[in-house]
Amino acid sequence: MPDDPIESPRSGQDTTDWSGAKAPSLAELEAMAHEQLATLPQVFRDACAGVVIQADDFATDEVLDELDADSEFDILGLFQGVGRPFRSQEDIAPLPNMIWLYRRPILDYWAGHDETLGFIVRHVLVHEIGHHLGLSDDDMETIEASVAD
Repeated sequence: MPDDPIESPRSGQDTTDWSGAKAPSLAELEAMAHEQLATLPQVFRDACAGVVIQADDFATDEVLDELDADSEFDILGLFQGVGRPFRSQEDIAPLPNMIWLYRRPILDYWAGHDETLGFIVRHVLVHEIGHHLGLSDDDMETIEASVAD
């Protein structure tokens, strides 16, 4: 029957009415990142004390140039600052370390993949925090695998 709602195979939800759906705002994406951070192991969260999480629609032109990005959609997140392994006692009051989440590239990635938006935000967050801590890709995968979806 053509008037039957289309059921999502994953959730069983009616997918015919998208009129109320909207992309998360920058503030909502930041809140989601903090929620995802809270799901990570305590030792990992403790190591992130003082790191600022910020969302923006895209990386700046300077960042895109520095990372030699082909498109503004290439960069999902960025760690900015001095990672813990590279700090020195002689450093003069550095700016706070920051993790940038880029909303539009994250949403674009989400639209083309099967993962939930929360999973993608957590993945980007763990990757960028991993840079802050000087972790290997294997270490980051282990941390992500420890979190139940």
